[in-house]
Amino acid sequence: MGPLSGMKVVELAHIMSGPVCGMMLADMGADVVKVEKVPDGDDSRRFSPILPGGESASFMIVNRNKRGIGLNLKSESGRAVLKRLLADADVVTENYRAGTMEKFGLGYDTLKTVNPGLIYCAISGFGRTGPFGEKGGFDLIAQGMSGMMSMTGEEGREPIKAGSPVADINSGILAALGIAAAYAQKLRTGRGQMVDTSLFEAGLQQMYWPAASYLADGTLLPKMGSANSTSAPYQVFKTRDGWINIGAANQSNYERLLEVLDAPQLATDSRFETNALRLAHRDELVAILNELLVRRTTADWMTCFDQIGLPAGPVLDIAAALAHPQTIARDMIVETDHPVAGKVRGLGLPIHFSEGERTGSRPAPLLGQHTREVLREAGYTADEVDRLIEEKAVIALTK
Repeated sequence: MGPLSGMKVVELAHIMSGPVCGMMLADMGADVVKVEKVPDGDDSRRFSPILPGGESASFMIVNRNKRGIGLNLKSESGRAVLKRLLADADVVTENYRAGTMEKFGLGYDTLKTVNPGLIYCAISGFGRTGPFGEKGGFDLIAQGMSGMMSMTGEEGREPIKAGSPVADINSGILAALGIAAAYAQKLRTGRGQMVDTSLFEAGLQQMYWPAASYLADGTLLPKMGSANSTSAPYQVFKTRDGWINIGAANQSNYERLLEVLDAPQLATDSRFETNALRLAHRDELVAILNELLVRRTTADWMTCFDQIGLPAGPVLDIAAALAHPQTIARDMIVETDHPVAGKVRGLGLPIHFSEGERTGSRPAPLLGQHTREVLREAGYTADEVDRLIEEKAVIALTK
């Protein structure tokens, strides 16, 4: 049983930010019921790559451990079903454009009268207040407007986003954190509340160091590639067969690096005696270090650096990262047995507990797979469910 066992969540969210939130809650033990639109379900069901049987790997990797139903919120009967599901739920999540749920008569002000203990979590592009509160948003837009793209890449090059949808994923994590905090308060008071976060804020939150510089003295940090504005050498370097990150972020680590490189002359070079001087002469230092590091392989250097405790690591592609012994040791690859696609692997929960650990045992649901089961738990009879199916208010996969 996970630490959130007993929490009942209804997920109206789709694609990535909300589903990431729901999967984290589910991995920690919450009962998450994913509500998908009909007739086609979550849009990410059609994202590539498509696995055997027609299921999307993109959908499955963020919807593990959830039960799924198909519900038509455009029908009066469908909306009535949702209200019944929410009558005793702890949490509802959604990431629609502002006003969508209100249009259906399912906004927070309405739902809290049905269930005063309901925690309503809304993830949007820019949040529910402010001049952009009504605008929709995407990860790309959030990365650009939060300053992230102004810091990513190299000086003089075009703006570039992070390779991963950082704002999408981080907003899901922030939502899960906000829900956990609101749930802790609910356990004390019995009252629910609105939890409101956004992709824009999730991007801004990644900008602590650049914000510190600007808010302190107006300094706008330049693009620095893999380098760091506070320490040097602290970046990626070329080796004989690849790349390696070296974090010689303080004087002792810098001296360790010089020892391994057999470069005592750099210790007395007036340009590099202190971190401040190394920052001022970074390009010169990096050029010298690259000439030394390119002489040996990444594995050779890692052996040397590990022996002296110098922070360093290879730059891996996703295949190597997922196969790394540390990834396996931390249970970050989980396998589920999907009824259509067969064995499916995904990323595990990156939080570990000494008690109540939850593993990824349930694959992402097929569209409408658990409709009958969930509605039966909500008090509907088999005949009533059949009638809802006939009315196209819900879809159910099986009898």
